[in-house]
Amino acid sequence: MKYITLVPDGVADEPLKELGGRTPLEAAHTPNMDAMVQKGLSALVRIIPEGMAPGSDVGNVSVLGYDARKGFSGRAPLEAANLGIVLSEGELAFRCNLVTIRNDVMVDYSAGHISINEAAEIVKTLDQELSDDIVKFYTGKSYRHIAIVKAARVKDFLETRCTPPHDITGQKIAGYRPNGPMAEFLQAYVQRAEAILQHHPVNTVRLDLKEEPANSIWFWGQGVKPGLERFQDRYGMKGSIISAVDLVNGIGRIVGLDVVSVPGATGYYDTNYKGKADYGLKSLKNGDFIYIHVEATDEAGHNGDIQAKIKAIEDFDRDVVGPALQYCQNNPDTRVLVTPDHPTPISKRTHTADPVPFIMFGKGIEHNGLDSYNELSASTKGIRFKDGVEMVRHFMGKG
Repeated sequence: MKYITLVPDGVADEPLKELGGRTPLEAAHTPNMDAMVQKGLSALVRIIPEGMAPGSDVGNVSVLGYDARKGFSGRAPLEAANLGIVLSEGELAFRCNLVTIRNDVMVDYSAGHISINEAAEIVKTLDQELSDDIVKFYTGKSYRHIAIVKAARVKDFLETRCTPPHDITGQKIAGYRPNGPMAEFLQAYVQRAEAILQHHPVNTVRLDLKEEPANSIWFWGQGVKPGLERFQDRYGMKGSIISAVDLVNGIGRIVGLDVVSVPGATGYYDTNYKGKADYGLKSLKNGDFIYIHVEATDEAGHNGDIQAKIKAIEDFDRDVVGPALQYCQNNPDTRVLVTPDHPTPISKRTHTADPVPFIMFGKGIEHNGLDSYNELSASTKGIRFKDGVEMVRHFMGKG
């Protein structure tokens, strides 16, 4: 049996007046996901455990079939793992966004979705001028980077509240800067970084081109080395993972999945959807499981862009779900799971913890009467699985 998990990040949404009371999923043309629903199982699943923040870290850990309340310590260590950074005792990782702040307002959590090459130049400078015996900066992708802190008092850093910058787009940052035992320590690095970034050549060019500058950094998502069981030990199979996001690939590396690199996978609207499906399905020759993650739907939600989200949904349906459906037709001993890791509603421009609609399709999966994939349709069947662990165990035939 082959197992395919497809994750349109943050695709679940809420009704919008601009769409006549429909969600982007309802408004989008999704013949392939609808075809799976018409022969498969669709309802709601509660991906985010009660009391946990609805981040893509918690969400993807859950969609992979792990209890995020056990062995999970924070987002940044997962991203660090994909950069080859192994945390030691007394070390913790922070996510370090390049952001645009103007008049004390979080204008853009991604510095205008700064390019990989531009960001690399900026973080190289930050590493050269700010890294010391305590803090070191590492280059990730686009606006997403990592800072590693060596600390005698790790607990103090973990207890310092740091807000995800995408949660406060358009808001004054005064009440959202780090707050807690190590707030002043972190803020000192932010201030030094801002002095460097103010006149950085990359930002000079971006301003000339009327693009948002990366004029500050933002620490968040801190944590220590996670302790997650290997996927093969947990589910008895080898597999692979595909994402343009260090976070998701980092989870894969930690649990022992092969990380497949896809040319043109960007983590944004222009990502290589077809390539992800092609590389993912080919990987099933060497394993029994593939996890394909697409970030574009989530980015559209954060940007509050209705049409971009609809297009990303349709691209995902055509170029990722379509090939997976064809694979199932050619290889009947296959199951497919389609589910977001959390909602990212257009109206809120950040994540929520609400239950999300899923599809389970393939050999041995019984149809439960629905004919389309969207939040309203799935809600008519209620919550089918109380968490990601229960859902994945059912999907794998283990529960």
